[in-house]
Amino acid sequence: MNTLSTFELKRPIWQTAVMFALGFWLSASVVLDWVIMPSLYLSGMMSQASFTTAGYAIFWNFNRIELLSAAVVLTGVLALRKTQSRWHFSGIVLSLILLSIAILDTYFLTPQMCAVGTHLNLFETASAIPAQMNLLHGSYFVLEAVKLIAGGALLNWYWRQPI
Repeated sequence: MNTLSTFELKRPIWQTAVMFALGFWLSASVVLDWVIMPSLYLSGMMSQASFTTAGYAIFWNFNRIELLSAAVVLTGVLALRKTQSRWHFSGIVLSLILLSIAILDTYFLTPQMCAVGTHLNLFETASAIPAQMNLLHGSYFVLEAVKLIAGGALLNWYWRQPI
């Protein structure tokens, strides 16, 4: 009647951490970029003066989560590269690309979009979207596409690694 229960982790803990962080990060990005922001835009919130403040508050919080996820992914990839012999250098390159995208979003694009969207003249009405805002949105979505491709490739590669 004495049976010993042994519980073994099949995957290295860093591999699990990388997969969890990438899955959470990429799914949250898809929800934010393709569900929340388009519904706010279609509801007419972008024409209101408080849209810039609300958008900055949303992205300020999300960008910090992105930085944390990118740091976990890079740390996990570096730890796996050091401890396992079968991990390739391309994982480090992809995780560095993901970290650089998170840094660009956090410290360049979000503050620039907030600055362009803020109207400092109380007597001027903001009826049109500035051309610079369209350029910033375009560059943001290009970075998001690169992030989804690089993160998806990294997640797929770590998922397929043998146990």
